[in-house]
Amino acid sequence: MTAGRALAVIPARGGSKRIPRKNIRLFAGRPILAWPIRAALESGLFATVMVSTEDEEIARVAREAGAETPFLRSLDTADDQSALLDVLSEVVATYRARGERFDTVCCLLPTATLVTAERLKAGHDMFATGAFDSVFPVTRFPAPIQRALRRDEQGMISMFQPEHYSSRSQDLEPAYHDAGQFYWMSDQTCLDRTPTFSGRAGSFVLDETEVQDIDTEVDWRLAELKHQLLHSGTP
Repeated sequence: MTAGRALAVIPARGGSKRIPRKNIRLFAGRPILAWPIRAALESGLFATVMVSTEDEEIARVAREAGAETPFLRSLDTADDQSALLDVLSEVVATYRARGERFDTVCCLLPTATLVTAERLKAGHDMFATGAFDSVFPVTRFPAPIQRALRRDEQGMISMFQPEHYSSRSQDLEPAYHDAGQFYWMSDQTCLDRTPTFSGRAGSFVLDETEVQDIDTEVDWRLAELKHQLLHSGTP
């Protein structure tokens, strides 16, 4: 797959139930949205870095950070039931209707504070040179998922896979999860809304110090600590 002309799409809707106004809350001195915008611009990979939002304040913050907001997201894709591929499909279709086409799309999440230009380039190069429908970073689960435990309402514990009770951790196959930072794919994949994990999905591994979901206040503090570690010495 040749990457060709690339579009960065950062989906940032206004509603956030767990952390209100999360996408523009200050993180390490900047609106959190500004960090993935900065990484995308620094990478030099994109013909356009745009933010898809229905929220005028988020659009203003995005523009101040250097991104474009050529059109607002429709209300149909602005609720918490809309999938990322619904948003991407709408963006690509809208650009096409305006006479502008892109070969590849990178969906970059608005709270990916730990993403770097170097990692975006690594994903781009893998997508451009491999036979993949999509490419995204993953990170390893810190403990073997084969020894995962379930807990009932009384606090009683049982194993999901009791056959691995006596298995040594080092003998079990490592498992990985989506790093929740970005996804490279073709524009047609967006239009077709092809599930990211299906087909020929490629990945590369990030260290756990580079990865942090932000869904709670504790997550936020952990992300700040990792960000400080990652950007120590960087203005």
